[in-house]
Amino acid sequence: MSKFEYPILSRTDMISILAESQLAVIIESDLKNPTPDFVADIYTRLLVYLDLLHEEEQLENPHYHVGSARIMNLYIKVKEVIQLLQCPADITLRDLLKPQGDRTQFFLSAILNFCLYKDSKMNELRPIMEEFTLLTEQRRGLEDKISQLNAEIAEYNDARESELPLVQELDGKVKELRQKIAGLNNHQMSLRASYRKLKERSSEMDGEISRAEFDLVQSVQENANLRSKIVQSPDKLQRALEEKRPVREEARNAERLAMQSFEAKTAVLEVHTKALKKMSKHFDQMQAIHEQVNSAKSIEQDYKALKAKLSDDGLMDKSLDAKLVELQMKAQQLNELKKLQEKERDMKGEEATKEYNTIKSEVESRRHDLEARRRKVESVLKEVDAITLKTNMVIESCAAEVQKLVSKREEIAEQFQKYKNSIEPLLQLPNSWS
Repeated sequence: MSKFEYPILSRTDMISILAESQLAVIIESDLKNPTPDFVADIYTRLLVYLDLLHEEEQLENPHYHVGSARIMNLYIKVKEVIQLLQCPADITLRDLLKPQGDRTQFFLSAILNFCLYKDSKMNELRPIMEEFTLLTEQRRGLEDKISQLNAEIAEYNDARESELPLVQELDGKVKELRQKIAGLNNHQMSLRASYRKLKERSSEMDGEISRAEFDLVQSVQENANLRSKIVQSPDKLQRALEEKRPVREEARNAERLAMQSFEAKTAVLEVHTKALKKMSKHFDQMQAIHEQVNSAKSIEQDYKALKAKLSDDGLMDKSLDAKLVELQMKAQQLNELKKLQEKERDMKGEEATKEYNTIKSEVESRRHDLEARRRKVESVLKEVDAITLKTNMVIESCAAEVQKLVSKREEIAEQFQKYKNSIEPLLQLPNSWS
């Protein structure tokens, strides 16, 4: 029900409503012929359901307290509820002590209608409260996610700051290695050029040594021929020696020149050997430099990997910043929505508070009136109790008098019977005479 009304519910509807609400299980005869115990129990259950009566205020064994202060308290609270509901009829103490079926049904219908009205209003507000709870949980989840992302961003920034000196150091080393590689490449080119020149000179000297050795072999052969000729004919030898003297002189000169050439070539060979050793040393140095170059390349690859990682971290930072901005916008929207809901809740709370204050003031005023009426009723009840006591005393005294009169009547009747029995023979004598 969206509006509170006072339709008189049927007994079947009231039985089903009480059963569905798990308030009480009753039958139709309980409503047709209600007893004080039933009425007190059902009103107590309804007040507890409406949170207008605490558990400790419930009646225990109501049939022991009829006419007592607990019944009066229950009557006062039920009367307050009926007056707050602005019920057309007013409940009386008689409706609790000697309930009637139609009046009990009327008041129960009013209270059950209010229970249905309250449940409908709570059902209307329940989706809003559930949505508010869901939004609050989402906001907490987003706040936790934002704090987690902030922690990850701080970790990435710390890692980047901690790796920045290493990256700068690697940059300096890479630059130094590049400069060193350029100088070593130039030195290698100059060494290759000098090696080519030395190789050409060495090939030339090898040719000269080969020619000198050939000339030396020819001179030895000629010398052997001359010796054989000397053994055969000394004269001819003398003449041949004289003839060959210029040739011998020329051969000696050639031999001397060959020796000088051999010595020069030996010196050149030594120079070439030293140069070869030096070039081998330079080659070893070049291999070491090549290894350094390879290590520099690996360092450069590591540097590129670190640089790529830093760029990826930068992109991730940007994406995290974008996500953070998005989450902050969502959080701001949730905050605005929460503020709107809180404002709406505060407005509804203020309205409810105002209504509650007005109702409370009316209840207080009516409670004062009811207190005065209760005191008046208590005084009337005391007078009734006193009158009842006097009536009981009069009844008891009248009963005693009646008992005395009855016993006296029986005594008179007995004496009359005796008298009658005594005079009956005398009454029979005149008849016999006649």
